[in-house]
Amino acid sequence: MIQFECRLLRGLLGFICLLPLCISAAPDLCGPLKTVRESLNSTLRRRYMKMNFPINYTIQVHYEEVFRLRNISRLNTSTEDEPVQKRDLQDLWLLVSQQGIKRVLRVLPERHPTRRKYLSNLENLFRDFGALYNQRNPSEERDHPESIQNIWDRLTDPYYQGWKSVTPKSLLDNCYRTMLCLFKECFSNEDDNYDYCEVLNWRKGKKTT
Repeated sequence: MIQFECRLLRGLLGFICLLPLCISAAPDLCGPLKTVRESLNSTLRRRYMKMNFPINYTIQVHYEEVFRLRNISRLNTSTEDEPVQKRDLQDLWLLVSQQGIKRVLRVLPERHPTRRKYLSNLENLFRDFGALYNQRNPSEERDHPESIQNIWDRLTDPYYQGWKSVTPKSLLDNCYRTMLCLFKECFSNEDDNYDYCEVLNWRKGKKTT
């Protein structure tokens, strides 16, 4: 009996010792996201995504790549049988953000200052964050609701012809605002009373846009 209790105690102690390792195996997303936020600040967006381009310069993107706060609100109020979860919207945000950066990079010459000094680094930050995000949230574990899957299919369809003209800066403006809305747990300590998902708050200029 005593030997059994000793083995049980050793097993319990072993589990307790391994528990911190199991917890630490899940990557922290807030640190990398805050680094992304620093690179998306309004000064850098204005300098590299507006001032380095001709006046009124636009690029062609898919309709679904214009991902705004109102899109999040619309998807959250969907009446379909399977409700949209925050994870679904985060998946979509990551895909749209990475594709938007690639859209701009495709039109930039290799020696363009926006490419060399800003956008290539931002692409790497998103790639690193995406690797951690996918490690923490394996995509094969679940299916998206129909409304999200329909958008996802159009975004990844090479023959889809739904195009829209937008300024390069607007893509990163949308990326920044929707990031704060969808990952607000990473930024809420900075201002617990501020609703990042409320469109009117941004229009009032209460936050850096």
